[in-house]
Amino acid sequence: MMKTLILLLLLSCTSLYVSAQTAVKINNPAVTTSTNTAVETAKAALAAHGGDKLKALKTLIIRGSADVTMSAFNQAFPASFAMVIAGQRYRLEVQSQFQTLKQVYNGKEMSSSISGFSLPPVTSLGFPLLPHIGDTGYVISPLAEAGKKIGFRMTTPDGFYTDFLIDEKTHQIKGYESSYDYNGRTITTSVVIDKYRIVDGITVPEKYSQRFDLGQMTAYADFKAKEILINSPVADDVFSIGK
Repeated sequence: MMKTLILLLLLSCTSLYVSAQTAVKINNPAVTTSTNTAVETAKAALAAHGGDKLKALKTLIIRGSADVTMSAFNQAFPASFAMVIAGQRYRLEVQSQFQTLKQVYNGKEMSSSISGFSLPPVTSLGFPLLPHIGDTGYVISPLAEAGKKIGFRMTTPDGFYTDFLIDEKTHQIKGYESSYDYNGRTITTSVVIDKYRIVDGITVPEKYSQRFDLGQMTAYADFKAKEILINSPVADDVFSIGK
């Protein structure tokens, strides 16, 4: 049961994009004080990550490794992950010594290798939201605690939102924080991005760490993308349900 929980957490954080239902408090210098400021901050972040090239993104493929530890255990266990995004479709897989986990969305239906479990849509959370800055239905607003951090909240048409924290000098995303419900348990999480890679003019997170607070225990994961491909051809059967 514990191994399954750890793997579920790993699967949910491989995407780097987590469902935010209540904001997590942090202590950062403040500038976001109004909706106008939040919109301008979001536009600056979009420009810092590729601007028009990011908005024109057709496909994104990321493959890499992860090391996961729990507060209740001293030993980390390794895993590999792969994510393919094409528009609203995606495929997410995690492989470890325990088992392989995957979730696939073909634009209409979602399939998970774990019965009864699925993540919020990967394309509605985190980095995949950035190309939608300025699009109809995607709302930019101040962070929940306006005046205490530099950043903005972005809400999707289906109601998911992510609080982005922005580096004041580079305007790049330096992390985000959120919380979400899983089987009646509230999980809070925070992400810190340590390194970016520029691929075809788009700045993509390459190395980052994530913390999950499960109440009675805490999980930590360190991720490193080994391969990042922009606008590479992706066959339709990659997003076939059941494959």
